[in-house]
Amino acid sequence: MKIKIGFGFDVHQLKEGLDFWLGGIIVPHTKGGLGHSDADVLIHTICDALLGAANMGDIGKHFPDTSDKYKGIDSKILLKEVVNLISEKGFSIGNIDSTICLQTPKIGPYIPEMQKVLASCMDIDVEDISIKATTTEKLSFVGREEGVSAYATVLIQKN
Repeated sequence: MKIKIGFGFDVHQLKEGLDFWLGGIIVPHTKGGLGHSDADVLIHTICDALLGAANMGDIGKHFPDTSDKYKGIDSKILLKEVVNLISEKGFSIGNIDSTICLQTPKIGPYIPEMQKVLASCMDIDVEDISIKATTTEKLSFVGREEGVSAYATVLIQKN
């Protein structure tokens, strides 16, 4: 069996009046992510990590923000496509470890629902998806509530 790891990182600006998509669900908040798609920073990070592990470039290569095809798209659709792409290369997902950096709101109560949605999208067990959250102690753009960032590490395997 061959295993590979991948790392992903993404940032989205937060703006008043937009839906806040995070991990495939809408989290109640006065601000939401600004982006070409639904700006789901966690899903974008996981996509990048999976694509990187399979040496397939990044999310922008496959779903460019210059294409109207992806304008406002549900990021869960992108994630499913990424899973299909790595599957076509013979890879399956071992596990995902992710961290969301966000000052507010507290997202701990929403993590189990995010895990269920993401597991369904990727056809993996909920136990194989770790989602953690942290603040930046009011430092930087995250601390000033101007944006949200996320990191992910993934393990994929080829049998």
